[in-house]
Amino acid sequence: MKKNNKIFLTSKLINLLKLIFRRPLLSLSLVVIVSAIFISILGANIRPDSSIDSNRQISQIGRLEPGSKVQFLAIRKNKKVAQKSFFLKLFFGGQESIYKLIPIYGYSFKDDKIIVEEYTGDIDDVNYKPFLVDFNLADVVYPVDESHGISFLNSKFSFHNIDNKVVSVESKYLKNEIIENHIFYEKFYLGTDKLGRDLLSRLMSGTIVSLSIGLVSVVISLILGLFFGAVSGYYGGWVDDIILWIINVFWSIPGLLLIISFTLILEKGFVTVFVAVGLTMWVELARVVRGQVIALREMDYVLAGKSLGYSNFRIITKHIIPNVMDPVIVICAANFASAILIEAGLSFLGIGVQIPTPSWGAIIEQHKEYIIISDKAYLALIPGFLIIILVFSFMILGNHFRDVFGKNRLAKTWENNLQGAPIDHV
Repeated sequence: MKKNNKIFLTSKLINLLKLIFRRPLLSLSLVVIVSAIFISILGANIRPDSSIDSNRQISQIGRLEPGSKVQFLAIRKNKKVAQKSFFLKLFFGGQESIYKLIPIYGYSFKDDKIIVEEYTGDIDDVNYKPFLVDFNLADVVYPVDESHGISFLNSKFSFHNIDNKVVSVESKYLKNEIIENHIFYEKFYLGTDKLGRDLLSRLMSGTIVSLSIGLVSVVISLILGLFFGAVSGYYGGWVDDIILWIINVFWSIPGLLLIISFTLILEKGFVTVFVAVGLTMWVELARVVRGQVIALREMDYVLAGKSLGYSNFRIITKHIIPNVMDPVIVICAANFASAILIEAGLSFLGIGVQIPTPSWGAIIEQHKEYIIISDKAYLALIPGFLIIILVFSFMILGNHFRDVFGKNRLAKTWENNLQGAPIDHV
């Protein structure tokens, strides 16, 4: 039996690979999905803005055009910032920067200060007046304990750092250090949003939210759908009546209304969206599983298992559920796409993932007014386009799973008969 199952699964995998190479639309969809997974797995380690939730707000550079390049002065924060490992950055959204960034047009040195012309975005205005700000050289490079102050004598700085250690350093060294490591240009490939956050980083961070919602929601719906569908179809009788009544109750309530009700009852938040979407997607899956189990419970191999004294749990888990997974996989692919779409809609309405956690739906909501009143419509259109592409990719994948596995077992059996292939019921 195990050998037959392995041969059956291997043949399905071969058929799937043939479809991938034969159908470019499927290949493109897989590229989109794999890219999204790759961006999500690496998280803050590959984003231009690796801060927590890519929420580095610099108001002076709000609504920059795509491809804009800005010069920055990085000033060391006067506090300890714990450095996270690769995996901590991945699972906890990012890393707080040890620097405060000041956008500038230019800079000059004078005595113990660096004088910068702060970026304002209106340099082309005829009434533009430079906004000059100065910073102590030592305070730019080192985390200084401000309670002790900084002394400057004979081109040498003396001060206490945040570890309460006395530091003495030459002015020439500080100037070279600032020029080499604290003044740099940063390019914003998709520009910035209205709060001065890197749009590309926010969109990349939003990918994690979308895939996480899809994955967890599908897992919740898969567990509930398989359990209730298998139990209802296998036992029948009053058990089937009760479970079918529960399924019909959930089925009769509009899905979005039910999700909104769950989010309002459980309060808004990341976890709430997981639970709410998952609890509303199991119904369709349970109905399909129930129908498949009813058809399979009278098969010879199931009756043989009962006659051999196998427990109901073993028969359901080992012999029935593996044979109903074809339509289940197709439904899960469709549910994954639906979960992404639902999460985006909830976040757009303000009852999904909450600020500052990035969500494509929330990004659209924050910039929806730009679609009509300015030339910054891309701030809302780009995340909308990403939602369409990712949802479309999962729908294409689901359709091709359906082609591989067959629309139903009867159609598969009929095809095998025409080809003279043996029929395998296990």
